[in-house]
Amino acid sequence: MTLPVALSGSDVIGQAKTGTGKTLGFGLPLLDRVTVPADVEAGRAAPEKLTDAPQALIVVPTRELCQQVTNDLLTAGKARNVRVLAIYGGRAYEPQVEALKKGVDVVVGTPGRLLDLAGQRKLDLSHIRVLVLDEADEMLDLGFLPDVERIITMLPPKRQTMLFSATMPGAVISLARRYMSQPTHINATSPDDEGTTVKNTAQFVYRAHSMDKPEMVSRILQAEGRGLAMIFCRTKRTAADIAEQLEKRGFASGAVHGDLGQGAREQALRAFRNGKVDVLVCTDVAARGIDVEGVTHVINYQSPEDEKTYLHRIGRTGRAGAKGTAITLVDWDDIPRWQLINKVLDLKFPDPPETYSTSPHLYEELGIPAGTKGVLPRAERTRAGLRAEEIEDLGETGGRGRRSAPSAPAPREERAPRTPRQRRRTRGGSSLDESAVAVPAPADGATGEDAPETRTPRRRRRTRAAAPEAVAEAAVTVVETPAAEPAPAPVAEAEPAAEAEPAAEAKPRRRRTRPAATKPAVAQTPAAEPVVDFQTVAVAAQAAEPVATKPRRRTRVVKPADEVDFQIAPASEPAPQTKARRTRAAAKPKAEAVAAPATAEDAAETKPRRRRPRAAAEKTVTAAVTLTSDGEAAPAKPRRRRSRAAAAAETTEG
Repeated sequence: MTLPVALSGSDVIGQAKTGTGKTLGFGLPLLDRVTVPADVEAGRAAPEKLTDAPQALIVVPTRELCQQVTNDLLTAGKARNVRVLAIYGGRAYEPQVEALKKGVDVVVGTPGRLLDLAGQRKLDLSHIRVLVLDEADEMLDLGFLPDVERIITMLPPKRQTMLFSATMPGAVISLARRYMSQPTHINATSPDDEGTTVKNTAQFVYRAHSMDKPEMVSRILQAEGRGLAMIFCRTKRTAADIAEQLEKRGFASGAVHGDLGQGAREQALRAFRNGKVDVLVCTDVAARGIDVEGVTHVINYQSPEDEKTYLHRIGRTGRAGAKGTAITLVDWDDIPRWQLINKVLDLKFPDPPETYSTSPHLYEELGIPAGTKGVLPRAERTRAGLRAEEIEDLGETGGRGRRSAPSAPAPREERAPRTPRQRRRTRGGSSLDESAVAVPAPADGATGEDAPETRTPRRRRRTRAAAPEAVAEAAVTVVETPAAEPAPAPVAEAEPAAEAEPAAEAKPRRRRTRPAATKPAVAQTPAAEPVVDFQTVAVAAQAAEPVATKPRRRTRVVKPADEVDFQIAPASEPAPQTKARRTRAAAKPKAEAVAAPATAEDAAETKPRRRRPRAAAEKTVTAAVTLTSDGEAAPAKPRRRRSRAAAAAETTEG
């Protein structure tokens, strides 16, 4: 019915059931409209009509369907030597670009890669005479519609447009008329075939539990007369899981879903066509247009989304007049969805019977032998399996999901035995030999006979409690160390305590500044050294050194690295500005010590401000020095914060 209308050059909307030959329905008129060198030689066309640019374009929704349509057109156009090229994603760009440069007559592609090459000006669409949208309802869906519209804008306005699909809703037909000129709608049906499904396909619907479905599928696959089988799942993860479970049960299974790389998808489909794999678990990417000879069973592991998906799924069997079996397993949650599908398609399964893997009616209706279990017997495992089909390196872009692609193990070549890598033990980032050289001999006189023969034992430092004299000398050494020098020596390796007394006599003015000076020393002490109690150090140092006289306190003050020296300044010079916060506590006792000769009246005039204690402390030092030099006196007035400062001074002296 389609061939006369399409050969005349009119626009066509073709609708027919699955498996009735729609590919050749648009393929033969399309091949006839293409001009090839054989037509020029036979005198059927003028030489100026020859071109290397594509003359016909077929847009399909999936990569698998793109490859199948390409193979069918190559077979049909072999006598006229028509050049057909498949353009789809997942493959390298370079081979496709090179083929376009050599010249192509018909291009079959998916929307994404077609737009990529057309945007790069590698694909010239200005000579297209025929446009075909295969599976038109899917191509004009909301997902593909923007891309299809962009492709149509690149085509010449004067062309022939044909749409073909098994399902053609009214909304799609009204949308398609925007891009067509007076189309002819052809709906091919058979007189003795009622309904929307194929009469040769026997349909069974069961209500099954999700945890029992793998066992049910395993027993259904052992039914009598089963050939190739396709199992459809709703999600990619479910498809991968079912394929793995069936493989463990002994079935030769493969998977086709979106998470696999293109090479793995083609490998599984090629092994299914060649018979190496007899069970193909897939998502809806393989539900449209896939034509494999010998498919006897189609199992809907999960309920389809709508009636169109159901028709395309079960249409993979019962093709070209053959008989097939379609089995649908509906979960309890999917009963409302299935009832809608049943009503639209006018089926006879509104309430599917509750069925389990041990139900007797399951064995009777599907022809499963009695006593069949969920594991395929070893005697029946005759298929080569998916790994027997070599995976093709397509130069895939992106590499999405390559890890999940099962591939055949590569043959091992004879190689020289590999020398195992020698591991060298390291200690502290250095090798064993270096550590043996760097570690000195033990101090307790141990000889090499006590150590193992293979390596030198590591020296362990003993951390005993140090003597009070050594601790006192270590404290003095820490105070005298400048900031620029390295960290002081460990306490455990201090020199004899006899040298501590001369050092203490040389620096008698350390009792007041030791608590402030010990803080940086603690920060510089290595973590491996024992912690020193500085109160004990102070007591030991006080017992070891003589008591310094009071007049010498004004003439000599030990200044640590982080402290500021507070000395008596002349009356005309202000006190130095102190910025470090840690010097406040030390500044208060020094200021009070300098201002001690002044009377109570002088202290009243220099009362510090509440909110600026640092500036007040500096002002107190300056005022006290000036009054002391001049010898003046002021009326007595109690000081506000004197008790707190006195308490701080007593704490520091203690």
